[in-house]
Amino acid sequence: MNEKKGKKQLILQTFSLLAGFMVWTLLAPLFPEIVKDIPEAADHRALIVALPVILGSVLRIPFGILANKMGGRIIFLFSFIFLLVPVFYLSIATTPADLMISAVFLGVGGATFSIGVISLPKYYPKEKHGFVNGVYGMGNIGTAVTSFGAPALALFFNGWQSAVQTYLVILAFFAIMQFVLGDRNEKKVNLPLAKQFKEVAKDYKFYFFNLWYFITFGAFVAFGLFLPGFLTDEALFNLSTIDAGIRTAVFIVIATVLRPIGGMIGDRFNALHALTITFVGLALSGLLLAFTYNVIILFTIGCLLTAVCAGIGNGLVFKFVPTYFSKQAGISNGFVAMMGGLGGFFPPIVIDQTHNLTGSYAIGFILLSLFCLISLFTMFYMNSNLKKNQLVSE
Repeated sequence: MNEKKGKKQLILQTFSLLAGFMVWTLLAPLFPEIVKDIPEAADHRALIVALPVILGSVLRIPFGILANKMGGRIIFLFSFIFLLVPVFYLSIATTPADLMISAVFLGVGGATFSIGVISLPKYYPKEKHGFVNGVYGMGNIGTAVTSFGAPALALFFNGWQSAVQTYLVILAFFAIMQFVLGDRNEKKVNLPLAKQFKEVAKDYKFYFFNLWYFITFGAFVAFGLFLPGFLTDEALFNLSTIDAGIRTAVFIVIATVLRPIGGMIGDRFNALHALTITFVGLALSGLLLAFTYNVIILFTIGCLLTAVCAGIGNGLVFKFVPTYFSKQAGISNGFVAMMGGLGGFFPPIVIDQTHNLTGSYAIGFILLSLFCLISLFTMFYMNSNLKKNQLVSE
């Protein structure tokens, strides 16, 4: 292990993830501006905004596997080069179909998350993996940069198309940075995929980790996508695009900054007990939001509590994965990361559809609490099993 080289790659890959997430969530904060030019897109808002999450989630499995085999540098490099195409296509979009096509392929930006969680632990001992993955996860703040920056750029350039095109420069810059500074000699791991999958598939903890990250990272992504449209809704708070962007950015920054703290907590204390407390808080935040979503002060408190719990929870979950599946890192990290991404895809659509059916947003937030309660039962089960195994080993 080479921690000195690891520090350099940690900085480079964290900022590269930031760039990837900036692109991944580009549509949501700009959508209020986009519908002014493409009004028929308003009928497909929930789908268009959520579409990047699909590819960004599914590709996390092959991205994790490829990062293990080829190293982080080459996967980041080709990801940024590829993203130039959908970003440019988005900037010239004139129909909802154009938006959907570009939205799907923007998902590559979200898939880059799997690169660092596979690549970076190779440089550090196991007792630092929680912190390292937590620091890398701070690249999630790219969603906050876009939530605030994209509407501001659209205002500055007097058009959302020019704002989108500035992202071409960002992608080109980070492609060059990876080409020049990326580690060409990163340790490559090439374990048979069938063997890796067989080993993780028979372990119940693998499914629990997928569920927990589906909720914690899913909440992070879903709120980042959902809040800009929700806060600017004329029937609710009717905030300006800039104001909504700032509030969304605050949510994202809090969740992102607390992620490495979650990893540090997992390194130093009982990670399972800490995650249990986190999920209790997340369940309470869902209930608070369900009954106060039309009261700005209480809604804000609920969102802030969600940000705190989701951020810490994200860091804690990725402490578990390398701890229990170090030999199957490529496949296990890829699956867990994918489930986190999918966790961000469904909530905006579910909330939108339940609102259309009932006229209320409460059910969508109650479902968050329900999933948290289910997860708490799985944590109690795992804690009980670990205690039994410890007694047997003694």
